[in-house]
Amino acid sequence: MDEAFQFCAARVREADRDRYLATLFAPAPQRGPLFALYAFDAEVTQVRDRVTSPLPGEVRLQWWRDVLTGTEPGDAAGNPIAAGLLDAVRRFALPVPALLDLIDAHAFDLYDEPMATLAELEHYADRTSGTMIRIAARILNGGLEPGQEAPARHAGIACTIAALLQRLPLHAARGQRYLPDEVLTRHRAAAADVQAGRATDELRNALAELRQVAGAHLAVLTTEGGGVPAQLLPAFLPVSLVPSVLERLNRVGAHPFHPRVVPQWRRQWTLWRAARDPARFIAVNRE
Repeated sequence: MDEAFQFCAARVREADRDRYLATLFAPAPQRGPLFALYAFDAEVTQVRDRVTSPLPGEVRLQWWRDVLTGTEPGDAAGNPIAAGLLDAVRRFALPVPALLDLIDAHAFDLYDEPMATLAELEHYADRTSGTMIRIAARILNGGLEPGQEAPARHAGIACTIAALLQRLPLHAARGQRYLPDEVLTRHRAAAADVQAGRATDELRNALAELRQVAGAHLAVLTTEGGGVPAQLLPAFLPVSLVPSVLERLNRVGAHPFHPRVVPQWRRQWTLWRAARDPARFIAVNRE
């Protein structure tokens, strides 16, 4: 199993550097299972990047469903990420229904249907990023329920909105519609402008609302989540990066279709600082 976990660690290092670095702050016995969990998430999250039409993507997602429900035991044994994930599920009593729900949520990524409402976006974020945080916290808590439902929800929504805003150029180029129609309509922004990469004042106002929503979830997390136990902190560390992402997107003259990326050295420094100060691991950005 050590080889499987090493493979998972390499996959996470390549696909999600922030989670890779955050996991290094976890106790050694939990790192392998965390890497397996995050490698699984990378596989599911990046399905859209690897297919040219929805059907092959659905097949890939179904394979992971079959792995988790025991339908494909032979294939799972030959896949180091699947093997590592199933080992983590057994050792830490991870909730398979939550993992299946995460897979179902990512089926949205395969199609170009619009996200209708802000509530739908928040629900998507909670089922994906929020679920990852809750399950990672369970691993860090030795397989026991960590009791961090609300903090994980707020952290997951803030992380997801920040990530979607940074990936707006990619999503617009391939026709994906994560910006809720409800928010676009409220600011009289046209979906056609999003697809064409036109940064109109109306669209800027709609994006500003989403940044405010992310900031509001951070504020709640800071108020109610400041008591996240130190042993669970590695699961939450990536959310410490959200304020700097929002700050760059908020700057006067910032172009939504050419977002400035936070340098890797600063991301690493932010994670290190957050890990050193569990009581105040988020410096909330306010517009």
